[in-house]
Amino acid sequence: MTVSIGDRLRLSQQLPYLKSADPMPMLRPPDLVAVGEVGEVVALHPMDTVAVRFRRGTFLIPLDRLDAVDAAEAD
Repeated sequence: MTVSIGDRLRLSQQLPYLKSADPMPMLRPPDLVAVGEVGEVVALHPMDTVAVRFRRGTFLIPLDRLDAVDAAEAD
């Protein structure tokens, strides 16, 4: 899957932990983002990882754990 900044993505699988996208990343509990929650891509990182802004923070998520959301569904 190819993504760009501003795309809307949905978390498709729960992660064992979340890694914050801060300058000094921290591991956070996985229950901060629910499966199915929609977020916005704010940065692209190497190795198929993106920074996604969700309701409760911005986290580094591998692309294989995310699904694309079409424009009609995002609103």
